[in-house]
Amino acid sequence: MILLLRERATPEQLELMLQQHKFYIRTAVDIERRVLVGGGGLHADCEEKLLDDGSRQQDIWAASFMPLTGKMIFESMVNLRPRQNRSMEILDPKIRERVAQLINEFLGNL
Repeated sequence: MILLLRERATPEQLELMLQQHKFYIRTAVDIERRVLVGGGGLHADCEEKLLDDGSRQQDIWAASFMPLTGKMIFESMVNLRPRQNRSMEILDPKIRERVAQLINEFLGNL
């Protein structure tokens, strides 16, 4: 299940987002609006929900989060933008840190 969050997830919401992949959650975050979408099969599904909610493409970044270990993988086709990021992995350390902070704020240590 794909959920749009504007505040910390509840344990029940975390379980819903884990339904698709069991051990990790695909996420997309809007680093300017401080909104997170998690769950579903693809990062692009999360990205689409953010765009529908009014996010701008350049503010959306995707990562996968493993709640049991706290590990994050900052790699997704969503992150590939020739003018902004020339890799599927988030290359800018400042953007990467903002994404990690938001994921931890919304999903970490539940």
